[in-house]
Amino acid sequence: MGVIMLRKILKYSIICFIFLNFVFFKVSFADDYNEGVYTSKTITVDNNLPKTKMPNVNAAAAIVVDMDSGRVLYEKNAYSRRAIASTTKIMTAIVAIENGNLDDIVTVSKRAANTSGSTIDLKEGEQLTLKDMLYGLMLNSGNDAAIAIAEHIGGSVEDFADMMNEKAKELGAKDTHFVTPHGLDTPGHYSTAYDMALITRYALTNPVFSSIVCTKSSSIKGRQLYNTNEMLSIYPGANGVKTGYTGQAGRCLVTSSTRDNWRIVSVVLGCSTRTQRAGSSQNMLDYAYKTYKTHDLIKENEKIKDIPVIKGIKKSVPILAVNSISFPLKQEEVNSIKREIFLPQSIHAPIKAGVEVGEIKYFLNGKVFASTALITGESIRRKGFLDYFGEILSTWGRLMRMESSETAMKNVE
Repeated sequence: MGVIMLRKILKYSIICFIFLNFVFFKVSFADDYNEGVYTSKTITVDNNLPKTKMPNVNAAAAIVVDMDSGRVLYEKNAYSRRAIASTTKIMTAIVAIENGNLDDIVTVSKRAANTSGSTIDLKEGEQLTLKDMLYGLMLNSGNDAAIAIAEHIGGSVEDFADMMNEKAKELGAKDTHFVTPHGLDTPGHYSTAYDMALITRYALTNPVFSSIVCTKSSSIKGRQLYNTNEMLSIYPGANGVKTGYTGQAGRCLVTSSTRDNWRIVSVVLGCSTRTQRAGSSQNMLDYAYKTYKTHDLIKENEKIKDIPVIKGIKKSVPILAVNSISFPLKQEEVNSIKREIFLPQSIHAPIKAGVEVGEIKYFLNGKVFASTALITGESIRRKGFLDYFGEILSTWGRLMRMESSETAMKNVE
């Protein structure tokens, strides 16, 4: 009887041990799909809420920025370094897109096939195109796809991480360091809400990346993929970007949203639940849309003024703006905008079209917030001998006509 009892105790102890290890594994290493059920609910926007009310944000760090100008519309601990989980894959994807060919064949290594966390169940030796791998990476948040992509593009995971860090440096993400292409908790792997917004703004300028991250579902080589980004289904205007979850990072979400041709990007890091990360993202985006409106300050190739030309065949040359400037402003800021035009009083011929000759700057509260170069709008050659001779003849002819007219008037009198 004692032996039977011991066997039962041993059996249940083993079961409990396996269960506890499973729970620990899920908490420590799970990513996206393994983080619990989120109830889909369509979010409606109440535009009658007070515009001055700050958003309720249940995140350790958060930010909302304008896609084009990068203006920070709201932030909370946005410059503190944190674990970022699978939002890492935003950089993984853009580095792969820029350095690979979408039709490349990617062969799955043993290391990739054995990667933990959320996966697309890649098998060792299996081959998929880089494009299919990218969809598996960004929709299902496949950690195995991240490793396969890194090895294909960089030669090794470590060399690919170097490429990611080089890109981060190039973009000015000063508080970011990548160790892995998937974002599972690893010492020395971190970023900030601000840097993730910076990286995302850059990535979204790539049409391939932008197309992938707004896709709700797709299929690749016997696999049906579903985007882990709940905002695509519940927030009007949402068109990206990436979810993330690990034990250290908490629930993370980078969202892109476009309304009335105005695109903004939000980042939340360190939320406790998926509901909190979605709700916090919604609140920040709503705040930005209600508090700010984009204003077109100047258009590309817009004529600013004409400048006198010295010794040219034309008396003046039109001056044009190089870039359009559109900037999000609060209503009370609109009338405070000032602009200054920096141009020479005149320009000597010859003049070539498209030559930078000045700059226009926009100021808010005494600080420059936007500027663009000013260029010549057309080519004007310098006067030559024949031009001056022609002017003399033209002047002589005009004087002769005036004299003839005066003589005729006297004869009439």
